[in-house]
Amino acid sequence: MKQTKQTSYSLENVLTFIIPSLIGIFLFIIPFSYKGELTIPVAILAKSVQGALESQLPMIMSIIVAITALLTLLATLIKPAFVSKSSFLSSLLLVSPIWIVARVLGTIFIIMTLFKVGPEAIWSENTGGLLLYDLIPVLFSVFLFAGLLLPLLLNYGLLELCGALFTKFMRPVFTLPGRSSIDCLASWLGDGTIGVLLTSKQYEEGYYTKREAAVIGTTFSVVSITFSIVILSYMNLEAYIIPYYLTILLAGFVAAIIMPRIPPLSRKADTYFEHAATNVGDETIPQGHTTFSWGFNQAVNRAKTTKGVKEFLHDGVKNILDMWMGVVPIVMALGTLALVIAEYTPIFSWLGAPFVPLLSVLQVPEAAEAAQTMVVGFADMFLPAVIGSGIESELTRFVIACVSVTQLIYMSEVGGLLLGSKIPVTFTDLVIIFIERTLITLPIVVIVAHILF
Repeated sequence: MKQTKQTSYSLENVLTFIIPSLIGIFLFIIPFSYKGELTIPVAILAKSVQGALESQLPMIMSIIVAITALLTLLATLIKPAFVSKSSFLSSLLLVSPIWIVARVLGTIFIIMTLFKVGPEAIWSENTGGLLLYDLIPVLFSVFLFAGLLLPLLLNYGLLELCGALFTKFMRPVFTLPGRSSIDCLASWLGDGTIGVLLTSKQYEEGYYTKREAAVIGTTFSVVSITFSIVILSYMNLEAYIIPYYLTILLAGFVAAIIMPRIPPLSRKADTYFEHAATNVGDETIPQGHTTFSWGFNQAVNRAKTTKGVKEFLHDGVKNILDMWMGVVPIVMALGTLALVIAEYTPIFSWLGAPFVPLLSVLQVPEAAEAAQTMVVGFADMFLPAVIGSGIESELTRFVIACVSVTQLIYMSEVGGLLLGSKIPVTFTDLVIIFIERTLITLPIVVIVAHILF
């Protein structure tokens, strides 16, 4: 029988769990209407900073990306002792050759875009310009506040409580630990980038196996409600907001059940991160405890291990640097390449050709025009809406709007973030997962669309 930990704790211990966790829930999970948009407090804080520094952020992030590449090259060539002796600095700067190339490439692209030098294909408003002036300022501000405040969700016991409460649902349905429910909520109500950050940190700390981290990162780091509404507005389908929202939930739920059970996700090893301090993913409920009492016990015990404000700030700053320096250069490098391919080559039109007969069989009007939108979303989540907005059929526009959100994997944001994180997925994995999600969710969306229209 599993041994339980010491269950005696003081009021101070209980409050150390409850107060930061409630603040975390409020900041990351509780949605409310602000200036006509459904959003969460962390997103509001991020937008306020983004608005205040709007003109400076491209330059600020260009400097950060350039410094990252320079420090990476110096650390790799010289290997100074202070880097080697620091687990954080070594994981941040001593990276594999492919990531060194990606960071250098990201720096070249971001400088070319900032100063508009070199081939216009790199820095145009639809390629590098889209990333530097539209996406990267969002990443700067989201990472600033999400990274700093993420310890409120991670360090004070909330995930331990959710792990116990939701395992009986999450395990049989999604093959995942109960604590992953928080990742899903934080992504859907806030932003997919927050979900990737949350998942990556828990994987590195030994809470998820390689398979679990890969499943959560590619299945639950969903597009935010806010962005889903932006897509719908762009397609001139605002009147269908409720069926649209419910269709995405239904298709996403079905995909989340199927995806963990098929390759490549099903073939990921159920082993923990090699550098995790300890494997703490066990969520077995011991005899003599209810799910709530054991979860509460685990939560308070976790809260007792925290070391106050200094540790909170230390962890937060590490999260911020990890995302600014580890992820943004990868997003710039891979995102620019993907957008150049989408914008200046017929590759996505060719790749979309097999979807023409499928869409025709499903009786989707203007199938030829809609086909390339089924694959172009791999480059950027907004491209299907841009390309499909001129299609006359409301049914077809509805299908494109829903599928572009449920596909989930796009290189200009979540795809780049996943590859830049420690989550064990490869580029090939992401291509296969993108195609699988499209094939799973498309028929569901089309059936609903035929009912509606």
